[in-house]
Amino acid sequence: MIRDVFSETMPREDLEALQLRRLQAVVERVYHLVPFYRRRMDELEIKPEHIRTLEDLELLPFTAKQDIRDNYPYGMFATPMDQIVRIHASSGTTGKPTPVAYTARDLDIWSELMARTLAAAGAHRADIIHNAYGYGLFTGGLGFHYGAERLGATVIPVSGGQTRRQIMLLQDFGPTVITCTPSFALYLAEVGQEMGVDFPGLKLRVGVFGAEPWTEGMRTEIENRLGLDALDIYGLSEIMGPGVSVECIEAKNGLHLFEDHFLPEIIDPATLNPLPPGEIGELVITTLTREAFPLLRYRTRDLTALNKAPCQCGRTICRMSRLRGRSDDMLIIRGVNVFPSQIESVIMEVPGVAPHYQLIVSREGQLDNLEVQVEVDEATFSDEVKQLQALAQKIQKQIKDYLTVSVKVKLVEPRSIPRSEGKAKRVIDLRQQ
Repeated sequence: MIRDVFSETMPREDLEALQLRRLQAVVERVYHLVPFYRRRMDELEIKPEHIRTLEDLELLPFTAKQDIRDNYPYGMFATPMDQIVRIHASSGTTGKPTPVAYTARDLDIWSELMARTLAAAGAHRADIIHNAYGYGLFTGGLGFHYGAERLGATVIPVSGGQTRRQIMLLQDFGPTVITCTPSFALYLAEVGQEMGVDFPGLKLRVGVFGAEPWTEGMRTEIENRLGLDALDIYGLSEIMGPGVSVECIEAKNGLHLFEDHFLPEIIDPATLNPLPPGEIGELVITTLTREAFPLLRYRTRDLTALNKAPCQCGRTICRMSRLRGRSDDMLIIRGVNVFPSQIESVIMEVPGVAPHYQLIVSREGQLDNLEVQVEVDEATFSDEVKQLQALAQKIQKQIKDYLTVSVKVKLVEPRSIPRSEGKAKRVIDLRQQ
């Protein structure tokens, strides 16, 4: 049974009063239990009693991923090890993973939030949920698993990989909800087509997709090929895992952020100054209820905007816009800021190409160059060379018109770009090799 769903529709003044009480409690806690925060707050001459309003959040120090790495492995924990019942870790592209700790109460809250997440996406206790997120140190698989069980639904813990076997299970077990990365959803559709499987003819009704940025164009592609409603979810291991925010099935218009447990801000990533609602900037989150691993003003590096207007579904908690990208994933090509999601949004509007691409960044002298490799679909691949050249030029022009930067577009044959059963690798940076 879901306990705290009423928090999603409470008046904002009541929500903000709850946030303030929880903020004051977590600041008091980390000041006395986490040496890192006590040192940072003392440097800023800030004491817990200085936090009297939500606006005083700006007095507190930021936390970056490097801070967690610098205190590896357990230096950021706020509870003794005999109270910690589980440790997850972020995948981490370089160096050692980032450990994340949970008490029994943390796991209870996480399960509750994941149940609320699935319910917002239209899932219910009569559903069978095919969970294709990875199990293990990665938070995705177990987060969805416990949320599905808290919801009362049936969960199939299939994890990642074994694509053809997964398609067999989708046919035989008849799940109604699927959870995985959007790139893996497209890969399932592609392999299913090879196997002669009619995905829209299966029982799948809803898909909850996350762990990587994706566009409205990719949503349309997934919905058409799988025959379901595709919903976006957001989370990150350092904050809790999946279940920080999710789109609702009623509107699909922004991701409802569970503000009773996470206090969000949007800042300018260059100046670190706060930005008003509606402006795109870096998402910063303070955890309000975490026991083992509380974080103050954690810089997610994810770029989004917040909307505090009530949703047509009745929820009053704020909504995040679809992620623009990550501030540390941004490419600067000849002075122009470029995000992979911007390239994807252009590609998805062009008929004749598949939703698979890679960005190859190289350097000639002092200038950076960007090559966009795009798969063509089977029908287009059989076209004459002149037609393919015209298609490449069309994509190149549309990218130039949209981003004001010149790129080279290379059309590649179907299925030549590596597929992913987890997060898709979109950028190959040759400058660092």
